[in-house]
Amino acid sequence: MLFGQLVIGPPGSGKTTYCHGMQQYLSALGRRVAIVNLDPANNVLPYTPAVDVAELVCLDTVMEELQLGPNGGMLYCMEYLAANLDWLKEKLTPLEDSNTYLLIDCPGQVELFTQHTGFKQLLAALAGQQAGGWSYRLAAVHLIDAHLATDASKYISALLLSLSTMLHLELPHVNVLSKVDLVPQYGELAFSLEYYTQVQDLSYLLAAMGGGPFSARYRKLSAGLCELVEGYGLVGFTPLAVQDQASMKQLLALVDKANGAVYAKLDAPPVGAPAELLVGAAHSAADDELAANLQDRYIDAEGNEQLKAAGEAAAKGGLAGSSKAAVLPVSLMAGSVLERIPQ
Repeated sequence: MLFGQLVIGPPGSGKTTYCHGMQQYLSALGRRVAIVNLDPANNVLPYTPAVDVAELVCLDTVMEELQLGPNGGMLYCMEYLAANLDWLKEKLTPLEDSNTYLLIDCPGQVELFTQHTGFKQLLAALAGQQAGGWSYRLAAVHLIDAHLATDASKYISALLLSLSTMLHLELPHVNVLSKVDLVPQYGELAFSLEYYTQVQDLSYLLAAMGGGPFSARYRKLSAGLCELVEGYGLVGFTPLAVQDQASMKQLLALVDKANGAVYAKLDAPPVGAPAELLVGAAHSAADDELAANLQDRYIDAEGNEQLKAAGEAAAKGGLAGSSKAAVLPVSLMAGSVLERIPQ
């Protein structure tokens, strides 16, 4: 039985970099690992794939011969792969004999994992959700670029994308805020990193959206979307910086619980596994500690001077309308998480 990760996410979220980093991390742990590249548009790879869909179908050729654009060509490639599963099975069979851990690098077109039926049929075959399936134990690792958290409206969009993906794929699922170390290059977080990973009390985001004409006009819609996400109670994030060993270790532990790899060597599978392990939406104290550690190392380290200057200016001039401003718990304010991990 093969265990693995289905690595998905929007373009630029760091899927290929994550696969390469996780491959190196697993290899250092002494685990057999192989990367399967299912993105025909990704022809510059930092790793050597065990299986490459480009051997079956070429995106450039599809676009040229069928007169399709990039998105249409990608959909055709995925449908062509779904119609030729025997090719994929032949490539993966040798890996089954060696009990190899799979990292499946997927395309970045969001329609593939939010609404496209062809891609879902491919996953159904891999995960054994249809007759004659291969019964691979896969967990979806959904990467979302952490810099979206610097803009409240973009963060809400990311929440909706994550929720839609979870409901459509119907796989064990772990949502990840990737590239946390690059957040300071895009702006400041209105709240602590812990707030964005917990996905609770989303009403505070409405105040963070400001009073611009667009935000004011659609504030009621934004409030409804936040209530929708909170109502499902499924979305939560794990922070990730690929070069940070602690965050890679925490993420691997979550994924191995979600896909069952952690139980592979037990004589019998656990009975009545908690639901949070099946959907990867659990949030633990370890997640909060990791978020605090990453914020200390990558976000606060570059932003402390700006925060100090802003605080001095506020102390001198006062904050307009502060009596009506939403008040956050101290532990959720940017740069003021109470529990820290020693460096």
